[in-house]
Amino acid sequence: MGAWGTAVQRPVAGNEDSGANWSQQGFADQSVRQVVRVTTGGTSVRIRLSNVYGSKPLRVSGATIGRSAGAAMVWPETLKKLTFARSTSAVVPAGQELVSDAVPLTTSPLERLAVTLRFAEPTGPATFHRFALDKTYRAKGDRLSDVGADTFTESTNAWYYLSGVEVAGAGRPGRNTVVMLGDSLIDGVGATPGADSRFPDHLAERLAAERRPFGVVNAGIGSNKLLNDSACGGDRALARFQRDVLSRPGVRSVVVHLGANDIGAPQVDDPCVLPNPKVTAKQLIDGHRALIRAAHAHGVKAIGATIPPMKGARFPIWNEEAEGIRQAVNAWIRNGGEYDDVVDIAKVMSDPSDPLMPRPGYVFMDGLHSNDAGNHAMAASIDLKDV
Repeated sequence: MGAWGTAVQRPVAGNEDSGANWSQQGFADQSVRQVVRVTTGGTSVRIRLSNVYGSKPLRVSGATIGRSAGAAMVWPETLKKLTFARSTSAVVPAGQELVSDAVPLTTSPLERLAVTLRFAEPTGPATFHRFALDKTYRAKGDRLSDVGADTFTESTNAWYYLSGVEVAGAGRPGRNTVVMLGDSLIDGVGATPGADSRFPDHLAERLAAERRPFGVVNAGIGSNKLLNDSACGGDRALARFQRDVLSRPGVRSVVVHLGANDIGAPQVDDPCVLPNPKVTAKQLIDGHRALIRAAHAHGVKAIGATIPPMKGARFPIWNEEAEGIRQAVNAWIRNGGEYDDVVDIAKVMSDPSDPLMPRPGYVFMDGLHSNDAGNHAMAASIDLKDV
């Protein structure tokens, strides 16, 4: 099942919100160590690599995985070599993904693993995830077996090529992966970096506390839209749904939070969000319906999440027209009867004294995104029987 995952994007330069990244230059004669928190445990583990946006084959000279000992350190006795079709090296064709062989490694829910990839040859621009909220480390040369952090002297807050960690051997067989698909609210913008305080993180903690053996995959992308691609927000959700949701192993349900950026982007003059045409409530509802049909065709439960208040944002995404569209889409999500279940994020995040504004204490300093407390509250509002 999927124990950790992220949605990948085309290479794009960082900005003041996401910070610098290495996606455009890629890597050459370097080792890249990425630390991720798995949401469920097992007795074996494998990784998923993505070269979806590569212009040439990606040559991976080697890969290792082990339990994180903090920062770029690894517990020595846990370090394992990964193989791909029994080879210690791999080639990921341009436009494709590759899954490693499973390696014996006992893992527990909510523990951190360190995945190290070695790139001896220049990779070219890297398929990546822009807004990780976790550090990725880089070192010169072959550092696959290094358990210390001394050689990993550089870091960024993005993930490169790694799109999934999957486990087996614990819990009951079958569909045990919950995917959360969406924009920055799912991705974690506004959460404390390095604290695992995103909305999906809190849901995973609830599931682990209740001893429910479900993995949670975060398929959110900051600035992502339902209907249109953008430079910083990745492919539109309609285009990436198969890859980021349905192609994951053992998917039982998908939580969908989309539409806020489609509604707000037309008011924003930023190349990062282009194209940003105006959309209607009907177009957004039709887009949601397409996702529901695709999920149901694969036996996946579809759970809709309402769009939280946008009026409080400290940048120009809100006007009365946008608010009307938000209200219409939310009314359909709540009352349309087409989603199998509903998570009423708007209700959780709204100020009781002014429902058009975000609830004080639940909102990040930008006036829009949920902070750690808001993420906790949204996860707490979900009935675990529904997922």
